[in-house]
Amino acid sequence: MDRRRGNRGASRIAGKGGVPALPGAEGFGARPPMQAGYLRDTRSGIIDTRSAILRDSRDEIRMAWRRSAGLALDLINNSGRLRGAADQVIADTVGTELVLNPQPDLRWLNYTQEETAAWSRDVKAKWKRWAWEPRECDARGKFTVPQMIDVALRWEMAFGEVTGLITYLGADDQRRLGIRTGTKVCMMPPTSLVQDTNEVEGMFQGVIHDPVGRAIYYRFSERKGGINGHKDVPAFDADGRRFVIHVFDPMDATDVRGISRMAPAFRQHIQHETLVDATIQTQIMQTIFAATLTSASPSKEAFEALEALPDDQADLREEFLAYFGGSLTRARDGQITVSSDPRISHLAPGEQFALHGSPTPGPQFLPVSASLSRDMARAIGITYGGLTMDHSNATYSSVRMENSSIWPVVLRRRERIAAPICQSIYEVWLDEQIAMGRVAIKGGYEAYRRHRDLVTWALWQGPAKPTADDLKSAKAATERLQNGTSSLASECAELGNDPDEVMDQRRREHQAYLDSGMPSPFARPNAAATEQGGETEGEPEPKPTKRGPSSTGKSASGKKNLRHPPGTGPWRKI
Repeated sequence: MDRRRGNRGASRIAGKGGVPALPGAEGFGARPPMQAGYLRDTRSGIIDTRSAILRDSRDEIRMAWRRSAGLALDLINNSGRLRGAADQVIADTVGTELVLNPQPDLRWLNYTQEETAAWSRDVKAKWKRWAWEPRECDARGKFTVPQMIDVALRWEMAFGEVTGLITYLGADDQRRLGIRTGTKVCMMPPTSLVQDTNEVEGMFQGVIHDPVGRAIYYRFSERKGGINGHKDVPAFDADGRRFVIHVFDPMDATDVRGISRMAPAFRQHIQHETLVDATIQTQIMQTIFAATLTSASPSKEAFEALEALPDDQADLREEFLAYFGGSLTRARDGQITVSSDPRISHLAPGEQFALHGSPTPGPQFLPVSASLSRDMARAIGITYGGLTMDHSNATYSSVRMENSSIWPVVLRRRERIAAPICQSIYEVWLDEQIAMGRVAIKGGYEAYRRHRDLVTWALWQGPAKPTADDLKSAKAATERLQNGTSSLASECAELGNDPDEVMDQRRREHQAYLDSGMPSPFARPNAAATEQGGETEGEPEPKPTKRGPSSTGKSASGKKNLRHPPGTGPWRKI
């Protein structure tokens, strides 16, 4: 019996696998069992406090698009910092414009390298004249192509996408408007692309797809004669020319629309605005001249207590009231003035006058403000200094590292957002120029149609990478060229210049200097000696002249000469 009771007791306290359990393991305050793998929470259950729902990225964008766009526009329109950030994005990405650098492959038309370069120069000159004339390039006749790109980058920041139409005006409209080209660009706000979704029709958030998932139509809202409607615009025409410009940076492979780049940082920016507003209001209240007068005088309750004293203590009551009355009479003759002419003459006995300073903002304001600002700067894709203009703690190394880390982001934004828009416009414009005979090509328009992609290929160059020290950057470029690890084309592209234009300009200026009889700054010193295999810098070092025994550095007796007469010896001064 005792043995059975002992066994039953052992089974009650034994843990899993026969391991003895800790006393009180079944009671309150027990530790949760340890788990392996992801999402292992802490004792506080911090992970469980954050709920999360898994949905497709395009569904998330569709549900949050309108709210996100409204918040982004409201914040940008009411924040000088964010408006400046948008301008900084434009300046970093495109500068004044993206420069066209055609890269056609015309070997299939038997073009020589010189003929291809001449053809590219002609195309660049015609493109620049067209792109900088609003009446020729804009359907509304208001903006140049660089201005349209500026608008597109602002839209990409606020809406997360860029939309536009490429139209063509016929000969009658061209004569009526007094223009020479028919290709026109009409930038359409992303809000005009409807948010409707109809899976039966293959439409998701205003974009109609074919069975394999390619966009074939875009449904834009329009207003004619005071009546709202919509219009389906094909993405391409029958010849493959683009009609609709739709550029965005996708998060997922199934995304159809973009969302504001600022969306992940809305909360931090609003918190920063709230922090600044509360700090300023508190500081204003505390900065206004604050003064308090602390008195040890009896209150109303004290006088009522004196009145309640019995009659046998009437003398004490009268003496106290007389003393207090005399003190007040003396203090009445003085005054405290807080104005443009402050004055404190006399205080009553037991009174203290204090002036209060402003303890706001506290020591934690700047670190918290900087942390919130860095979050928004990272979401937008600019540096912290570019967003806040705060360079108080910046050093040479920190500026270089900041520029080096953000520059790939700038290049990516240029290649993913700005350049595709320019390329779409350029392809349709070049198609018209070749079709109308304004740009000549061997084989005519039919030959061009067969190899359109090879002819229209181009690069778009933006501004140079910012540097903290121009001299060091220039020396580094020279070192790369001398080591053969770079080329003039690469270095010109790094500076945002077209290598062909730089070469042509240098050739013209060099010839102008030579024709005028002046030394050319483009002629390197000792170029002729370098070509003949001589020294590259300075004059060639003369060989030592033999002058008898002394030329070996020893005298006739064999002793070493410690000194040479001036102008003699193997190391004579030249």
